Amino acid sequence: MSQPAIRIDNLGKMYRIGRERPRAESRLGRVGQAMLSPFEWLTTQMRKPSEDEILWAMRNISFEVKRGEVVGIIGRNGAGKSTLLKVLSRITEPTEGQAEIRGRVGALLEIGTGMSPELTGRENIFVNGCILGMSRREVLDKFDEIVEFSGIRKFIDTPVKRYSSGMRVRLGFAIAAHLEPEILIVDEVLAVGDAEFQEKCLGKMHNIAGHGRTVLFVSHNMQAIEQLCSRAILLRDGRVAMDGDDPRAVVDAYLHLHQSKQQEGALWRNPGDRFSNKYFTPLSLGIVGADGNPVNTPFRNNDEMTVRIEGDVREIDRNTHIGFLLTDERENTIMVSTYTDEASEHWPKLREGRNVLQTRLPKRLLNEGKYRLHLDIQHRPSSRGKGKKVIVDGQYGEVAVQFSIVGGLSDSLLWQHKRPGVVAPVLRWESGSPDHGSPGQ
Repeated sequence: MSQPAIRIDNLGKMYRIGRERPRAESRLGRVGQAMLSPFEWLTTQMRKPSEDEILWAMRNISFEVKRGEVVGIIGRNGAGKSTLLKVLSRITEPTEGQAEIRGRVGALLEIGTGMSPELTGRENIFVNGCILGMSRREVLDKFDEIVEFSGIRKFIDTPVKRYSSGMRVRLGFAIAAHLEPEILIVDEVLAVGDAEFQEKCLGKMHNIAGHGRTVLFVSHNMQAIEQLCSRAILLRDGRVAMDGDDPRAVVDAYLHLHQSKQQEGALWRNPGDRFSNKYFTPLSLGIVGADGNPVNTPFRNNDEMTVRIEGDVREIDRNTHIGFLLTDERENTIMVSTYTDEASEHWPKLREGRNVLQTRLPKRLLNEGKYRLHLDIQHRPSSRGKGKKVIVDGQYGEVAVQFSIVGGLSDSLLWQHKRPGVVAPVLRWESGSPDHGSPGQ
């Protein structure tokens, strides 16, 4: 029996949370603090930390990955997924336990991981090949394929520090996937790329798995986990909550865990000053009735639903985009609302101070099932979205309202159960004779 590609035994990673020191008010006091800083740091390191200064990002994690397995790792933000991959990629050392990796590892964990910003794209390809133990001839044989996949041939001799985040992800994934690693480790950075590139990446990982190489894949895209992986591991609070060879069952457990934390039909309210910024600070998100109060019952297919977003505007900026993302219960995107458009007659003029934005979802749009509205607020300085600042992450954030649609066609005697598909519109048909042209003429 061959040895596993990865073996993890009681792995744990602890971080020590620092305490903010009171800042001296006078200039002399600040100079004194600076002089004492090295001694305070040494004293802090020697002192045993209290319980409230310790954070276990993960603990008591044990599992094995066979050669050729494609394993999806899922869990909420802060569950320990990225920390686990950083330990496996030897970016950080574990606090306890051990991880054995047998094989050459190609990893893409964060934007720009493994690439030197001062080197060009071409130089980074050769450096990464050298790190993986490949000869210059082997890298040259793969070079054109890597550049073609990344789609940045025009900028291949430009320093990476001048690349956009999307370009760095494209090149980083192309390098990690094409230089023949025996184990490929990919974090959720693929969300930065466009839909076409994400499709290429998933196809490439599927191809890699088909050639018997091992893949560890962290993603919030449950559909990708189900389609790509032969096994899934659910992390919760830094521990393995479920490990199964049926990815769909593990995804269902994760979604059930996620749904149990959300009250159906509830109004999300911002706790404290979370997401505070100078553009638009969200205060609430909900689906409301005619009286403006949140609706706490399931909706019917022929109900009209009003989405309400309330927040504070500190600075008027047309590059601030406010909207929502609508997903199904498996986190598949159904639609994204229209963002702020100063020239559009459909977008109201914002004013400084408190603003309430409302829009309606059409009747007879959604099929029966469970759905989520995710708040999505971004600041995009340019029309192409370069340098965007995500204020609230619509797709993967926890700012969401869950609701249900029931009785999709309850007023029909011909169809009494749920129809296939996500949407269930009732279409108006007309009939006409071929001799009299098309209907309506």
